[in-house]
Amino acid sequence: MDNIRAVEKLKPDYIGFIFYKKSKRYVGEELTKEVFEKIDKSIHKVGVFVNEEINSILRIKKKFNFDYIQLHGDESPEYCKILQEKGCLIIKSFSIDDQFDFNLAHNYSPFCHYFLFDTKGKKYGGNGETFNWSLLNNYQLNIPFFLSGGIEINNISGAFRIKNKKIIGLDLNSKLEQSPGIKDIQKVKSVITKIRNYA
Repeated sequence: MDNIRAVEKLKPDYIGFIFYKKSKRYVGEELTKEVFEKIDKSIHKVGVFVNEEINSILRIKKKFNFDYIQLHGDESPEYCKILQEKGCLIIKSFSIDDQFDFNLAHNYSPFCHYFLFDTKGKKYGGNGETFNWSLLNNYQLNIPFFLSGGIEINNISGAFRIKNKKIIGLDLNSKLEQSPGIKDIQKVKSVITKIRNYA
């Protein structure tokens, strides 16, 4: 919990918690409502799920009062529609490689608040690898998106040069960790400082 508090002090716009049991970053069931209630109200809380049962997502969302639900698996547009109708704001992740067709996101547009574009890898996220960010020039839908996948202090300047105006944020994860799920606070601070100096 100390690591959460340390990250919170850096005032990121969003803070995510992974509820995928096969992930090394799975937060487990030991988290309490009190941990979340103490998080600064200006920071959006995100629950991250992979192919989870809808009722399970709704239960966890209610327990922890998440602002957004991030879907990082193979969830269908219909799945997103059900969650949206239940009052969830959806961030839908897509795994990107050189052959990805951004038109595949079109059917999700009515049901998602944001998209997230991550590197296609062996795992559902957390691969620590970047994709060819110039591919984002092919994205022409109206839904704003986050960039994810291997972002760190040494390559973040490349993210600043992305020309697509729909990018609204950067998802920072594995490259800023001491160990899975535990952030290196100095690395996080350095990246956030660089982002804010650029902005």
